[in-house]
This record gives sequence, C-alpha cells and structure tokens, in this order.
Amino acid sequence: QVRLVESGGGSVQPGGSLRLSCAASGRSASNAAMGWFRQAPGKERQPVAAITWSGDGLFYKDSVKGRFTISRDNAKNTVYLQMNSLKPEDTAVYYCAAGTTIPLLVQGDSTAWGQGTQVTVSS
Repeated sequence: QVRLVESGGGSVQPGGSLRLSCAASGRSASNAAMGWFRQAPGKERQPVAAITWSGDGLFYKDSVKGRFTISRDNAKNTVYLQMNSLKPEDTAVYYCAAGTTIPLLVQGDSTAWGQGTQVTVSS
C-alpha cells in the first residue's frame, strides 16, 4: 500500500498563500490519481483538487478554482497544492489522498490517506 507523507500548512492571514506537499512512497495503478481533501470542524470531508500522474486528468472544487493549483513532480513522486488568495472559509485540515481514478477519488473511494495538516486563515 502506498504511503503518503504531507508537509506544509500553517496559519496565514486572509489573502495570503500556502503550499502543501504530499510525497508518495511510489507510483502504481492504485495511486494513479492523487488529490487533496479538506475537512472543516463540524463538516464532512470534501475533495478540493485532484490530478493524475500522467497529467491527463484534473479536478478542482468550484470554490477554489482560480485560487488553488494542484501540480505534480513525477521524479519526486510528490504532489503539491499551491493555495493563493486564501479566505477564512478555507480553514480546515487538509488531507492528501490516492486513488485509482479521479472520478472514484473525488467520491472518497481512496486507496490511501495522509495524516492531515492544519490550514488556518485568520486575521
């Protein structure tokens, strides 16, 4: 089973930027798609963005389009989430996840999860 290790996150003022990283222990069919989810207090975990290692698939939650960018570095088996123009409503625990396809992954059908990292946007 692939292991996912996250880094990044922290506290930032509204309008600021943060970058999350997710390093996978390897690449295979079980993690052909990689993505980020977030869970705010008292709310369900929701998909934020997803990408395939092949680069032929991309997904963004509507509320982050134009502000967040997901990217990958195949040589490092690492996926990034660049978050710009952050808003207080972006505050949540962000989780890296792996799946076989983007459609399955964004439905929560994942093969691995990261440990989660806190992102707090507050003035």
